Amino acid sequence: MDKKALENKIIETLKSIFDPEIPVDIYELGLIYTIKIDDEANVNVDMTLTSPSCPVAESLPGEVEQKVKHTEGVSTAKVHLTFDPPWDKEMMSEEAQLELGFLLKSKILSLKSLVPRYPNFLSTIDLCLET
Repeated sequence: MDKKALENKIIETLKSIFDPEIPVDIYELGLIYTIKIDDEANVNVDMTLTSPSCPVAESLPGEVEQKVKHTEGVSTAKVHLTFDPPWDKEMMSEEAQLELGFLLKSKILSLKSLVPRYPNFLSTIDLCLET
């Protein structure tokens, strides 16, 4: 068994599961902390939620466990829910941040701090941030 190939299949499975409130899959959202695969293809997934009071706290870990368990090559799957460390938007991939607009705004804010001598340019940036 090629553990790396199996891990890639599991990641593809995880990318098919979406947080119902956010249009980004749970892998890119940063909700998956670790994927551990033993020599018998038993899989343990450590994951979190965006908040302990997340409306899908009861259902999402079970959905993840079932879908990982049915991934070709997986013998068994177990999901462990943790809030340590707590989820933060910085845990999202760049792809997810772009999808949700966080990365672009943070890059614009960084750029804005670098060009204080160009007032017209700053006005344009401010207009972009308002939209």
